[in-house]
Amino acid sequence: MTTPWRQRVAAWQARRSPPAPDVVLDHRRIYILPSGAGYGFFVTLALVLLAAINYQNSMAYALAFTLAGLFVVAMLHTYRNLSGLWIRAQAPAPVFAHEAAQFRLLLESQDRPYLALYVGWSKAQLQRLDLAVGQAQRITLGLAAPHRGWMAAPRIRLETRFPLGLLRAWSWVDLSQQVLVYPAPQPAVLPPRHGPAGDAEDHGWHVLDTGVDDFQGLQAYRPGDSWRRLHWKAFSKGQALLIKSFAEVRGQDVALDIAALEGPLEQRLSVLCHWVLALSSRDESFSLHLTSTSLATATGEPHRDACLYALAMEGL
Repeated sequence: MTTPWRQRVAAWQARRSPPAPDVVLDHRRIYILPSGAGYGFFVTLALVLLAAINYQNSMAYALAFTLAGLFVVAMLHTYRNLSGLWIRAQAPAPVFAHEAAQFRLLLESQDRPYLALYVGWSKAQLQRLDLAVGQAQRITLGLAAPHRGWMAAPRIRLETRFPLGLLRAWSWVDLSQQVLVYPAPQPAVLPPRHGPAGDAEDHGWHVLDTGVDDFQGLQAYRPGDSWRRLHWKAFSKGQALLIKSFAEVRGQDVALDIAALEGPLEQRLSVLCHWVLALSSRDESFSLHLTSTSLATATGEPHRDACLYALAMEGL
């Protein structure tokens, strides 16, 4: 079909079967036509009817009308094998570019069994399943994610030729599913974490209260503090109980900045994505600076997910 014709058909389908995350198939969403075997059945029926008319044979008439009735009954049962089927979308997990996104569906039978159902994106990618009465079944459909950002799933094809294979009933369902695609990680050496000389706090250096390297001063004693750190000399002079405070300089937080990288945008985003994953796996703090947004220094899964989302949406 030509592109304008495809667009008109897609617009007509959107009006007749609007997108929804929860769909029950009815007469507005189901289409039915004879299959290849059905057209062959039609030719046979026409030949039998012509022979009956030519020879005025009552047995030939009976056979022709029986075959026609069988076709009508098969049409009803083929339609009923899709009608009333309940389909629900489940949220897909984010993926990285060039991976396969996994779209999950839940198909549920209400009051009748559904046999020989085929589900997929196209005729060449159909999965078969059967549903008993009241049964629900989850299926997963894979779809390549070539680019970062939000990727919408196409319409899903549901098809059946049950019971005789003479007719083909199908439906195109849009469940409004979208998956977030992160940039593909590209391994690279992490940027240095040492900043310029000067005050530690001015350059992002962390001071740990439990350190043992540098003496920081005296502080009031609190229940639970170690007696080994008590300042006995001050106590012997009649002063209050004081403890010695030590600290440890751990290092500077990494600042991931897209402006510090060279190359195409997608390559820089891929490098930053690798760094975000590497630092998060080590539970290290870092900040992220892009052209459109900046995320302050933090750590943990929420910070990692926020950074990956910002990378996926950068420039879009």
